Amino acid sequence: MTLDTSQEGRHEGAYGGAGSPASTAGDTPPGERAVIGAVAAGEAVLARRFGSAIKLVDPELLPGSGPATVVRARIASSPFGLPRTLVIKHYPDPAPSGQPDPFAQEAVSYQLFTALPPEDRMCPELLAHDPAARVLVIDDLGRAPTLRDKLRGSDARAAERSLLSWARSLGRMHATTAGREADFDALLRRVGGPVQQEDGTPAAACAQLPSLLSETVGVETPEEVRHYAEQACARARSLAYRAFSPVDLSPENNLVTSHGVRFLDFERGRVRNALIDAAHLRVPFASSAHPGALPAGMSEAMVAAWRAEIAGVWPGLADNDVLSAHLLDHQLLLVWVNTWSALAGGSEEPAALVTWWRNLHAYAERQGSARLAAHARETAAALDARFGPGLELPLYPAFQ
Repeated sequence: MTLDTSQEGRHEGAYGGAGSPASTAGDTPPGERAVIGAVAAGEAVLARRFGSAIKLVDPELLPGSGPATVVRARIASSPFGLPRTLVIKHYPDPAPSGQPDPFAQEAVSYQLFTALPPEDRMCPELLAHDPAARVLVIDDLGRAPTLRDKLRGSDARAAERSLLSWARSLGRMHATTAGREADFDALLRRVGGPVQQEDGTPAAACAQLPSLLSETVGVETPEEVRHYAEQACARARSLAYRAFSPVDLSPENNLVTSHGVRFLDFERGRVRNALIDAAHLRVPFASSAHPGALPAGMSEAMVAAWRAEIAGVWPGLADNDVLSAHLLDHQLLLVWVNTWSALAGGSEEPAALVTWWRNLHAYAERQGSARLAAHARETAAALDARFGPGLELPLYPAFQ
């Protein structure tokens, strides 16, 4: 939705002028009221940040599924050398009680990156923010395509380049934020957000998935495989290899710019084991509502691109055997968590589960984990028989 603010006199009403027709809640659509509120909050925080009124015009509501109203707006005039357009993220609802606050997570994530040199900043720059008004103003990276656009397009080479750029940007993000967990937590306390504890989802999946597999598809999980999964959970909580993660790595949250892929959504951003993110290179976009498959060799190329960025920070991961063992741990956890979630709540993408278990079998066999490989193969076959048969996750359209 784009609001027309070009008519003289309408501009003041659109941004909260008392008594104007546009400010009357009864005749203003809810979406338009949300935009008006976001622009008003953005103007207010910019005025406090720069000490002078900065008028925003031509607001455009941007799509999104989170709790924030996201608006692109143009600066009418400014003496401060600000970008011509910027993006406002306004969180109109109060912080959830006792739960992680998406505004706080996002504000702190942008603060962490804005403190870095521009070449190490894998996201837009934070221009202003206000915890009381629950608003962020960030640099506008423009109308570049998302990674989702590239994967859903028709140019395989462009999609391949974008995936490798995404892997490099992810590695650069990890390398530049390694060892900065204390900084992140301190910033989080400052804006009033509770410091997050470790995610308990993998432990829950490890404890509950074996019985779900037995009940749903008739597969028994050997004790050796259960033990491997429990040990993988423990290793994931290690203090080693910790760095910032956006957590939600869906392709629509990554913008493909001329300077590389940039990350956009930090509402769940936190510091965690970076190898959890790296495992998404083997289980691509597992958190996406509509995942797809990648062509043979693509995951290995993405892992190599990621490793090239983090090798200076974690030289131990330059050893192929060490890295492969870590990736198998986290690949297993990703597959187990997604399967546990799907079987507990009803699978919408059974083909994804079948494909991910088949891939887990292949990597476990390559790693020499015979019992894990056999269990993965049996589970893939049982899931295919239960929800198929003949299930296979199709390639993203760009590779078809």
